[in-house]
Amino acid sequence: MTTTVPSTLRRSRLGRAYGEQLARSGSTGDPAAAARESTTLAPEHRDRLLLGPAFLSEAERGSVTRDLRTVYDLLRSLPERVFDGDVAATAEAVGMDPLQTALITRGARAGSLVPLGRADLYHDGSGFRLLEFNVTSALGGFETADINRAMLAYPPLRDFVERHRLRYPDTLGCIVRTMSAECAATVPTDRPPVVAVVDTAENFPIVGPRLRMLAEMLGRYGIEGIACHLGEFTYPRGRPTVAGRAVDVVLRYFLVEDLADPAVAADLEPLLVAVEREKLGLVSRLDAELYGNKGALAMLSDDRRRGLFDADELACVDRILPWTRYVRPRGTDPGGAEVDLLSYARARQDELVLKPTLLHGGNGVVAGWQVDTAEWEARLDAAVDGPFVLQRRVRPAAEPFPDGAGGLRDLYLNWGIYLADRDVVGEDGYAGCLVRGSTDPTVGVVSVGGGAQLGCAFHGG
Repeated sequence: MTTTVPSTLRRSRLGRAYGEQLARSGSTGDPAAAARESTTLAPEHRDRLLLGPAFLSEAERGSVTRDLRTVYDLLRSLPERVFDGDVAATAEAVGMDPLQTALITRGARAGSLVPLGRADLYHDGSGFRLLEFNVTSALGGFETADINRAMLAYPPLRDFVERHRLRYPDTLGCIVRTMSAECAATVPTDRPPVVAVVDTAENFPIVGPRLRMLAEMLGRYGIEGIACHLGEFTYPRGRPTVAGRAVDVVLRYFLVEDLADPAVAADLEPLLVAVEREKLGLVSRLDAELYGNKGALAMLSDDRRRGLFDADELACVDRILPWTRYVRPRGTDPGGAEVDLLSYARARQDELVLKPTLLHGGNGVVAGWQVDTAEWEARLDAAVDGPFVLQRRVRPAAEPFPDGAGGLRDLYLNWGIYLADRDVVGEDGYAGCLVRGSTDPTVGVVSVGGGAQLGCAFHGG
């Protein structure tokens, strides 16, 4: 449906300019045709592509990337600042069980951890607000740059991108360079490295086709990729091997919620031993799960810990992070006053989101405005003193997108901005952007699983 929202209410100047160009030229054709034909897209995504890209001005891109770098550094510093360097105490504080904590603690001693993650953000019209920060190697959207390239097959977009000097990074290339830096001790220099893209035996029947695609795409970068699950490894003479091929690096797609399963822990044990003995590189290190945790964001947001951060750090937190609190009987409101947190949350149901700290992909998230009072209160009561946080609702601003009929329609975006180490990938660490768009301005979670459309972003101008 085409909307007639005044352009002053739409955030993107570049988006408006692109829409106006299409209207002036009377451009026809399918802007996403080439992307739909891409073999790197999951079949279920090909018919859910946006009809144009999102746009970031260079100032916006630089500003949000700087803030995300600061947030990443703050998250990495939490064990030292809050728990005197005790990784196990940090894991317990963010809701991990004893088995998860033991594995995370061991993982923190094995190898290096190079910055890599995807931040999920809404733009509320005045700035980006961070909803969660996926600090891990298990990142969807590795085909993002392929969508950019395919979209440029549409002449009106290609002309617009060239005229405004827009660009995009190679997200998968950034992941590969991060892998090489993090696993330098085990990446061979005299032959192509063998990299296994690995999930659990339980998850693999679902995600296996995507991981096989990723393994195949690694060939572009001179890598022999294998997609497999943890149970497929054998260890002749301690060397991790899959189907007779010795593996140099594991690109990890299993997550912290998987580590609560003793069967997964048993499959993981010999792999961890190999990592500890430097027979194998692991991307990303297991303790990355500490920093990509919604409970860690609650620690940054907590008024009672503001004394741990300097003025610039606090300014960044206040700018980008919505009010976020653990679900506890007492807490502080956005003004810093101590309150009965459950009473506060019951009275502001339409303004809050309840989130589990240890799940991903929108699983377990409850948007207060999408449930009735009885369910909201029951969910709150069940979450008290558990691994859950409350976060202030962020209302995404309208973004102008082509509607396929010569006009514009408003979409509401989840911006998935990838961050890597600036010393590894260059520039300032910006590693691309995957956007997911919904037509619903009251959406709780903008996700592909929730019906959103998928797209890419160009920046510059």
